[in-house]
Amino acid sequence: MNSFFAQNLRYLRERQKIEQLELAKLLGRKSASSISEWEKGTYTPKSGVISDIARIFNVKIDELMSVDLSRPSNLMSVAPQTVRVPILGVIACGDPILAEENIKGYRFESPEDLPGGTLFYLEAEGDSMEPTIPNGSHVLIREQPEVEYGEIAAVLLNSDSEATLKRVKKQGDMIMLMPDNPAHAPYIITEDNPARIIGKAMRYVQDL
Repeated sequence: MNSFFAQNLRYLRERQKIEQLELAKLLGRKSASSISEWEKGTYTPKSGVISDIARIFNVKIDELMSVDLSRPSNLMSVAPQTVRVPILGVIACGDPILAEENIKGYRFESPEDLPGGTLFYLEAEGDSMEPTIPNGSHVLIREQPEVEYGEIAAVLLNSDSEATLKRVKKQGDMIMLMPDNPAHAPYIITEDNPARIIGKAMRYVQDL
């Protein structure tokens, strides 16, 4: 890879007035040591991290890697400010959904591409919603307490500690959380098996 990455990373970070530790936290890291090593050119991060860095600074990956972005002739046109959308991890019982301890990272999006409302991402785990939602994809959720019949919702189970994605259906007074994969059984909401809808699935994204 071209050595422009190290100098571009430092240039973009300083231009945005972002400290190394702040950038590290945006990338889900606990310390700034990796950022320091990248800027020194000691080593280059993996492609997924490079993609996140490009998204944070709103530049193209090939420009980040192979173009001297500090040269005036290479400055790009102004683009919309990126928005960081939290990715929920394990949810601590009793905490608000978007409490800091529940967030394991962020994805960075253009505000022009986002629906209104309070948004967060859930990572799809397992194949219960395939083929509609692939395992490992990130699903954009709009926070809301109810969804329409047949829509896919983010639902809290197990004393509000486990978030899952299921299609919400009703049969009389019974509410069922249905997987799209017929190999999995539905979850029927009862007093012994409570559940709480926290949002509606809007779309998913999947990194290569």
